[in-house]
Formats: sequence, C-alpha cells, structure tokens
Amino acid sequence: MSVSADLEPTVPRRFPEPRAALRLIKPVTWFPPMWAYLCGVVASGVAPAGQWFYVILGVILAGPVVCGMSQAANDWCDRHVDAINEPDRPIPSGRIPGRWGLWIALFMSALSLFIGWQLGPWGFAATILGVIAAWAYSAEPVRLKRSGWWGPGLVGLSYETLPWITGVVVLAAGAPRWEIVVIALLYGIGAHGIMTLNDFKALEGDRQMGVNSLPVTLGPERAARLACWVMAVPQVVVIALLALWDKPFHALGVAGVLAAQVLAMRVLLRDPKGKAPWYNGTGIVLYISGMMVSAFALRGLGGV
Repeated sequence: MSVSADLEPTVPRRFPEPRAALRLIKPVTWFPPMWAYLCGVVASGVAPAGQWFYVILGVILAGPVVCGMSQAANDWCDRHVDAINEPDRPIPSGRIPGRWGLWIALFMSALSLFIGWQLGPWGFAATILGVIAAWAYSAEPVRLKRSGWWGPGLVGLSYETLPWITGVVVLAAGAPRWEIVVIALLYGIGAHGIMTLNDFKALEGDRQMGVNSLPVTLGPERAARLACWVMAVPQVVVIALLALWDKPFHALGVAGVLAAQVLAMRVLLRDPKGKAPWYNGTGIVLYISGMMVSAFALRGLGGV
C-alpha cells in the first residue's frame, strides 16, 4: 500500500526559496526612502544633467539595498514575534531556512557600505548612519523597536529625513542649507505617525513578546489619534514656513494634500485597527506628495 504524497515527510530546505528571499526584503517598503532621496535631488537645486549616475545609484541604495537590508535584519530579529503574528513569513515558515536570514542581512549591510562609498564622503557617511540605524532598530541589545516612541521615530528619520538630506549633499557636494534640513526633519518627525499605524498589524505578537508599541501601550484608538496629530502638526509647520519663505503656491499645495489627509484620518478613526492598512495605502501617498511639493519650493533656495 503506497503512502499518499501529502503524508510524506517534508524535507527541510537547505537554501532560501527565491520568491521568499524577495519577500524578505519587502519591495513594497522601498518607495518612501527612494522618493525621499529624489526629494533631496530636487531640493538641491542642482540640475541632474551629468549627475544621473549619482541620482540612480542613490535611489537604488536608498530603496532595494539599505531599506531591503533593514527589512531582512528586522525579520531575522523578529522571527519569534512573526511566528505568532505572521507564521507564513519567509523565516518562520522555513522558506528562508537556518541562519540564511541573518546572512542575507549582513551581506546587504556590506553591499550598502560598498555602494555608499561610490557616492563620495557625504554619501558614505549617510550610508553608515542608515546601516547603524537599521540594526539599532531591530537587534539586541539596543532594539529600539521595543519602544513605541524611539522605534517609530528612528524609522521615520531613516526613511524620510536621512535619504532626503543625502540626495541634497550628494548632488550639491556639500552641507545642505538649514531650511532644507528643517523641512526634511519635519517630514521625518511626521513619519513617526505612519510607523505607529504600521505597528497595528503586529499588535497581538508585540503584546505577547513585550514590544511596547503605541498600539500596545495606548490602545488602538488613542494610538491612532496620536498618530494623526504627529503626522498633521509637522505639515502645518511646513505650510507656515513655506509661506514665510515667500512660497505661497507651494504652501497652498501642501495645505491641499493635508486637507485630504484629514478627511482620510476621519475614516481611520472610526475603526483604527481595521482601517490602518487602508490609510497606509491612501493617506501616505498624500503625505509624500506634500514632500515633493516642498522639495520644489526649496529648489530655489539652493542646496548649499
């Protein structure tokens, strides 16, 4: 009598499944830092003609390489939490077997530094900061993601502020003007709210594993309200600064996308836990649209 195929023992994988390896570095997360780098390119005031190598290389570094590395590092360090929240993820499911998740993250860390070196001293320094931030967020003993305040703050600055300023300094080959730093910082601070909403999907696992995200410590309703304020207030400051700097049409543009976000926030607050994924797919597009509007406003100020 033959044993049916579905009863045969599964042989553990020795090597990562290619599609699982791609999922490990989460292409869907690459866009925000890539966009922020392009905002820096625009805000630098430097024409990209003759600089396309640095534009394209910087976009690749910010997205697939550094951001992809941070996702691999996070999944490796979070493999026990993911076994509760999302057991079908590449590492807990066994499609990335053994310590391959760690090796991929370490290889991509080295690749990040190699590519960053090609962007000159400013780009290399920014890359070092990005790699350190990625591991500080996920890995023990630092593991800033345990804090609902420090963790999202670090990610917001790493996803928005750091690549934005990197785009400026690489194209302009010098330190950015203070106005550019202020706007990039404001959008990085506002991204804290985006990351708080992203924590909703891991609510149960975070609670069991002692990760004190804001949805865990404050509850979904209060955390969502706080996230909305954190996203909105920096944009109000951006609008005021652009108006002060004699950029009224750009200020109106940012005000318009903020008004649309407020409408989306009202939908979010009716059901924070259920609507958080929806908001991440709608409100964030409006948020980053305001970033580019601001970048064009800053373009006339110059990069250095």
